Amino acid sequence: MRNIDYNEIVTAVEELCIQSCYELSADVLGAIENASQNESNPKAARILKQLVENARIAKEKHIPLCQDTGLTIVFVDQGAETVIIAPADNLKVTINDAINKGVEQGYEKGLLRKSVVAEPLNERKNTQTNTPAIIHHSVAGGDKLSITVMTKGGGCENKSQFKMFNPTEDKQTIIDWIVDVVKQAGANACPPFVVGVGLGGDFEQCCLISKKALLKKLDEPNEDRFYGEMEKQLLAKINALGIGPQGLGGDTTALAVKIETAPCHIASLPVAVNIECHSHRHKSIIL
Repeated sequence: MRNIDYNEIVTAVEELCIQSCYELSADVLGAIENASQNESNPKAARILKQLVENARIAKEKHIPLCQDTGLTIVFVDQGAETVIIAPADNLKVTINDAINKGVEQGYEKGLLRKSVVAEPLNERKNTQTNTPAIIHHSVAGGDKLSITVMTKGGGCENKSQFKMFNPTEDKQTIIDWIVDVVKQAGANACPPFVVGVGLGGDFEQCCLISKKALLKKLDEPNEDRFYGEMEKQLLAKINALGIGPQGLGGDTTALAVKIETAPCHIASLPVAVNIECHSHRHKSIIL
C-alpha cells in the first residue's frame, strides 16, 4: 500500500485550478493557431489570432483566460493500493474534503471568480468558495492517484443537450441532431467550440462520458476507426454552419469533435452533447 497525504491533494488541486484558468493546454492552443492560419474569412482569422494573443497574455501575466472561471469539475482515478492519510487533528476528512479545500484555496489565491450558488431555485446564494466541486471518483489498479480539473464555464454548459433515441435510428440521424445542437448553441456559447459527444450508457452515464470526451487530446484521432470517421464528419458539418469565431462568421465553428462510447441496453440509444467554449481549460496531475 502507498500513503498519500491529505494536504498533498489539497495543494495539487489548488495548483490545478489556477493553472487551468491561466494557461491553455498545448493541444487547444495549437488547434486555435492552426485554425487562424487556415481560416478563409479575414474577420474570423483576426478573432482567432486575438484568442491566441489572449492566451499569451493570460499565461505571462498570470490572469484568467476568461472572466467566467467556471464550475470546477474534478475527475479522480484512485489506485486501489493508495490510502489517503487524514490530518491527525481531523481523522474524519475524506478525499472529497481535500479536493474541495483545494478548490477553495485555488480560487482565493488565484483571484478567480466564484460562481457556485448553494441551491438552484430559491435564494441562489453564492457559496463564496466556488465549492462544492463536481467530483467523479473511480477506483483503478495500482498505487497512483490521478486528478484532472476542468473549469467549465456556464455559457457553454448551458447549451449542452441530451436525447434518448430509439435504437433503430441510423448514424445520419444522430449526426444531424448533434449538428443541430451546436447550431442552437450559436454565438451564445463562445465559439469556436470543442464538442464532446457521449454515445451509449444510460441516462446519467451518457452525459458523464460526453464530458469525459472533452478531456481527449484534440490532435489525437479516435482509436476506433468508425467513431474517428464520425468525428471528422461531424466537424466538417459543424464548420459548414458558418457560425464562426464568436458567431461572426467563418470556417471555424468548432476546433474538434471528440466521441466517447459506453455499452447500452438493447432498447436504448442515449446521445449527449457537451459544448465547450474556445477557452477549454483543464489540467491533470498524477500523484
